[in-house]
Amino acid sequence: MPSTLRRIAAAAAVLSVGAFAAGCGGGASGADSRQDLNLQPIAAAGPDPFTQSTADSTATPTPAAPSATRSPAPGVQVTRTVSGAAPGLYGGTQSVASCDVEKQIRFLGGDRAKNRAFADAAGIDPASVARFLRGLTPVVLRNDTRVTNHGFRDGSATSFQSVLQAGTAVLVDDHGAPRVRCACGNPLKPPNSHQGEWNDKGKPWPGYHADRVVVVRPTTVVINNLIIVNITNNTWIERKTGDDGRRDRERPDIQIDPNKPPVTLPPTPPASPSTSPPISSPPPSPDCPTPTPTVTVTETPSPAAPDSAPPARQPGAATPSGCPTATTTVTATPSPSTPSPSPSPSTPSPLVPSTPESSPSGDMPSLPTDIPTDLPSGDSGIVPPSPESENV
Repeated sequence: MPSTLRRIAAAAAVLSVGAFAAGCGGGASGADSRQDLNLQPIAAAGPDPFTQSTADSTATPTPAAPSATRSPAPGVQVTRTVSGAAPGLYGGTQSVASCDVEKQIRFLGGDRAKNRAFADAAGIDPASVARFLRGLTPVVLRNDTRVTNHGFRDGSATSFQSVLQAGTAVLVDDHGAPRVRCACGNPLKPPNSHQGEWNDKGKPWPGYHADRVVVVRPTTVVINNLIIVNITNNTWIERKTGDDGRRDRERPDIQIDPNKPPVTLPPTPPASPSTSPPISSPPPSPDCPTPTPTVTVTETPSPAAPDSAPPARQPGAATPSGCPTATTTVTATPSPSTPSPSPSPSTPSPLVPSTPESSPSGDMPSLPTDIPTDLPSGDSGIVPPSPESENV
């Protein structure tokens, strides 16, 4: 009987674990699964805020005009990607910061657990939080923007997907990406790549449309200046990254219509296998010796000494194929006292070409050893090499 009760209890435990996994697990996964998407208006703190609000913006920017797109099915988000350096992606008031960075630093510095959780979510060292925040640029969003948001709960950071309403004050980094939401002090990161349906959580604001939400793609290079729209008069401002607006500069030379939506980026094409260009000729072998000029002495035919021939040369050491060579050709002609047929001016005497097999590859031989023994003495029989005949 006890063994029967144990078996029944074990079976009940298995069933209860299975029911718990089905009811509290992650649910369906994959591209077709639904994910929660928090809709967060401009001033709403949202779930589990890190700090009190540090937003200083009092004006609501005119949102960029929506592009003409077809409305998606309910619950589906169409990803419209915009470069973090796109002019007009962000707005602000000239010489006025939209966030109080120093207040944000004081809030986090007064709570060690929050400071550590903030650093963990932002991907930085806890000791560098203040330096990180001072390097960000205060602006406001001009488009409803999807991000990965973070809250603080039970001593650690949570993570969830959010859409921040246009007009939300944020701090962006030098790659144009939103990094902090000032209404709650939450660290931000780029959104996940979910392409399926969403469960909208929260009440949509007037003018909210899923097909108008943008995703910011951080630039691959550092941005030194952001071109933003002055939300008070719809003109252009240049704001240095990491500056609170005190060094803002008007840009009347920019002719872009600030009411137009920022230019969206095309989808990133898949990486294709790289192909190497054909090589026309192989490079010289790394074992090639430094080429040393060699001298080849040739003699025109002379009837006075028909049987004379230059001394035989010893072959040099083998040289790897493809190595460069340097050759100097010297032609020895017979003396005028020796009878010889005069060549026709139109038919020059051919020279005997030198070949790697017949040319020594060592040091340059001394000239007297290469001169035929039956040539007359003196310098009249040797034609010195000229710069044009050297191929070094």
